[in-house]
Amino acid sequence: MRKCNLFRGALLIILCLAVALVFGCGKKPVMKEEMGVIVKEPVQEKAETAVPSETAIQEERLKEKERQEKERVIQEAASFTDIYFEFDQYDLTAAARETLKQHADWLLANPGFDVLVEGHCDERGTAEYNLALGERRAGAARDYLLSLGMEAGRVTTISYGEELPLDPSHDEAAWAKNRRAHFVVTPSK
Repeated sequence: MRKCNLFRGALLIILCLAVALVFGCGKKPVMKEEMGVIVKEPVQEKAETAVPSETAIQEERLKEKERQEKERVIQEAASFTDIYFEFDQYDLTAAARETLKQHADWLLANPGFDVLVEGHCDERGTAEYNLALGERRAGAARDYLLSLGMEAGRVTTISYGEELPLDPSHDEAAWAKNRRAHFVVTPSK
């Protein structure tokens, strides 16, 4: 009987020690000596696995939808087509007016964007003459956009004259490509 009580007592002590080790030691801060100073390190608790809430899922979907919309708008803005001019002219053709109407419609529907109109020329003529002609071409395009309802502060112009040819060849086909107004759409400032 005495052996049985001793065995139960020993078993009870071992069980109490095990419980104390499991529950008592897990949350005590770790003591560490650094440069002669004892430092307490915080105890790291187990991270609970977070399940995304319905609100978080909806917010993530909204962000993805906004990202896709922004990408679509940027692709549309990059697809603005050039308009072309006859030799030594800055008058808008019927095709140029139709293209400018499409650009104006897009810009009016997307007020967060501005446009820079670049005037370009072919290589014939002096550099000074071509800069002036490029400015008149860009100005003609700008004026037409303004007549379609664009705000003046959203449309700027620059002339590159003959300096940035689209086609560097020296023939009529290349010159026809280089007599143009090019459009650069940027987010409004």
